[in-house]
Amino acid sequence: MELKTVLTCPLGHKCQEVRDGAIHQCSWFTKLAGKNPNTGENVDEFACAMSWLPVLLIENAQQQRSTAAAVESFRNEMAEANQHSQQLLHASASVFGTPHFVRAIGKAG
Repeated sequence: MELKTVLTCPLGHKCQEVRDGAIHQCSWFTKLAGKNPNTGENVDEFACAMSWLPVLLIENAQQQRSTAAAVESFRNEMAEANQHSQQLLHASASVFGTPHFVRAIGKAG
């Protein structure tokens, strides 16, 4: 015999109920629409914001990794461009003579 799992609110309330001629709804009862980062399935449903936290934290971590990779790639491109600029500056200094500020840069590197 398989037991049925019944999820209950840890705060002891219902997310939404009709009572006294009005709909009483928890402020944490939230609609989430998008893709589940674990399965890739489309999500379009209401649930407690506390139950969405694990899914949203996973999505946030994935976005942070993506941003970090983009920043690292940009940094590498800028470092390479800076190196080319320095080589061009040194080459032009050897052709046109070495001004004082170029000698200072050359000594530092």
